Amino acid sequence: MLLAIDVGNTNSVFAIHDGTAYLADWRCATDVKRTADEYFVWLRQLMDHHGVSAKQIDAVVISSTAAGTMFNLRVLADRYFGVRPIVVGKPETRVGIDVRVDPGTRVGADRLVNTLSAWRTYGGEVIVIDFGTATTIDVVGVDGAYEGGIIAPGVNLALKALETAATALPEIDVTKPATVIGLNTVACMQSGIYWGYVSLIEGLCRRIMDERGRKMKVIATGGLSPLFARGTDVIDAVDGDLTLRGLAAIYELNRQG
Repeated sequence: MLLAIDVGNTNSVFAIHDGTAYLADWRCATDVKRTADEYFVWLRQLMDHHGVSAKQIDAVVISSTAAGTMFNLRVLADRYFGVRPIVVGKPETRVGIDVRVDPGTRVGADRLVNTLSAWRTYGGEVIVIDFGTATTIDVVGVDGAYEGGIIAPGVNLALKALETAATALPEIDVTKPATVIGLNTVACMQSGIYWGYVSLIEGLCRRIMDERGRKMKVIATGGLSPLFARGTDVIDAVDGDLTLRGLAAIYELNRQG
């Protein structure tokens, strides 16, 4: 079985794949101080609950955007599963797509994984929106190549900055407000965050399509993607498993060494 690990700046996802489909996935807060032993104690309890033993894990694939987490994840793979992990972003790891960016530019592992997964699932000429710590918008070429994108502050990051800088404002949850015009402070903040990001998504996707001169399919992923998809028709599909499918695909590309 394959253990796929997707480490973001805020949360990390661990998932078990049996060669055909994912059996289970679990989420924890990303913490660079968490040791390999702590990972395993947490993970083993969840695996036991689903009837999966450590001995059944014979492969590990990792995508990480959080600096400082990789050492302990490598130790986890080696010490407790007896395998050398496949790490997205390392020179020896094949990702199955061309990367067409300026020389010397490093593209985040998660963006490469999403690009491969989007191309295999939806074909080329796709825009992928990932609602994470940062909101990333990436362009998948007609042949599946990564062809650049956009990085904007994440929704929760923008909200936190607003609450921190304007101390008189209350803490709020991200939700779709009933109206654009708020009649109280909380409603005003919710509208600014929600409809502001909807407008950002619509505007940037429209500009990408105008720049490329064609209509493109728009796929959204990440925890907040279903919420924001309800506020716009620019998003064609919400795909919460996009990254995990991409990790399984990268494992298949590299399993023969």
